[in-house]
Amino acid sequence: MTAPFAHRPVPAVPPGTRIVHVVRQFLPNRGGLEDVVANLCRAQLASGLRPSVVTLDRLFSRPELVLPASEVIDGIPVTRIPFRGSTRYPLAPSVFAHLHEADLVHVHAIDFFFDALAFGWLLHRKPLVATTHGGFFHTTDFSGLKTLWFNGPTRLSAQVYRGIAGCSTNDARLFERLAPGKVRVIENGVDLDKFAGASSPEPQRRLVSLGRFSKNKRPDRLIATMAVLARREPAWHLDMIGVASDWTEEALRTAIAAAGMERNVSLHLGLDDAAARQVMSRTSLFVSASEFEGFGLALVEAMSAGLVPIVQPNAAFAGLAGKFPVVRTVDFADPDEAAAAVEQAHADLVHFPGTTRPRLSDLASYSWSEVSRRYLELYAAAL
Repeated sequence: MTAPFAHRPVPAVPPGTRIVHVVRQFLPNRGGLEDVVANLCRAQLASGLRPSVVTLDRLFSRPELVLPASEVIDGIPVTRIPFRGSTRYPLAPSVFAHLHEADLVHVHAIDFFFDALAFGWLLHRKPLVATTHGGFFHTTDFSGLKTLWFNGPTRLSAQVYRGIAGCSTNDARLFERLAPGKVRVIENGVDLDKFAGASSPEPQRRLVSLGRFSKNKRPDRLIATMAVLARREPAWHLDMIGVASDWTEEALRTAIAAAGMERNVSLHLGLDDAAARQVMSRTSLFVSASEFEGFGLALVEAMSAGLVPIVQPNAAFAGLAGKFPVVRTVDFADPDEAAAAVEQAHADLVHFPGTTRPRLSDLASYSWSEVSRRYLELYAAAL
């Protein structure tokens, strides 16, 4: 795990430097990408910088709702612009009209904004940095086209950026092939206070999942695992906390009913942090069947709550399991094997709580004060 940075001097980014964060979705939408950008902005405000956000004016989860063109959220100025086309690659050329006051532009994720601001650099001439957030390989859909795009337009765009932050070792390795010498690993920060110690103090046969209900998260496999657990012991229960995405609420409830799991699986959509803590207070284990994660934010949040994680061994989760022995991996494609791993994790928590339960103190390198400092180093090099 990365050592604390408290002894290092703050990199030379002058107070008042104006950082414009460009990201496709932001608050009030809830998700890993949105939380990362919001928390980074809050940390930058606290350090004397002047962050602002340019984002799209509609939430992908509620496309019929047009949000205000401008707003201040937690002290962060937010500008929203219209878009057309697919949510996979939303076209929003008016972004160029909102960069005039920027000293540096920070692009989040690899999408239209990443390409457009690179190819249109002569129009704005602002220093550019980017964070990968997993790129666009979250699913195997259109994998051939994605590979061609990555090795073509993405490679060309990357040459214009002065620095690229890979939010996982896997991301950094991937993008280093496109932009040698420009890429560094800056894992996402996590609000460690949000769910700190939220789990049940006593072991419970109760699981929780966190995150957007998107295709790559495979909520269907969690439901299948629950069906195996419930057949063996009816006391098992799964609380699924998240927001609708590729999986709608109706589709999730249909899948739960088809598995006969209405009594064993509860859906919690759109909860705020306080309500999510309340749900976690009854649980002991965290599960995720996600096939792809850019970083593993939900897993670190779960560990901060003291939940024992049993997760799919995707690249990001496998990397975190290598750092934290309390993280258990299992292939949720096999419900019987996954159920056995959950049962073993619960038994170990009962008999060996001191070595099974994650410790908040082990997660210090993910605090936003530390991650913000690493971004200051990236900005200082870019400026």
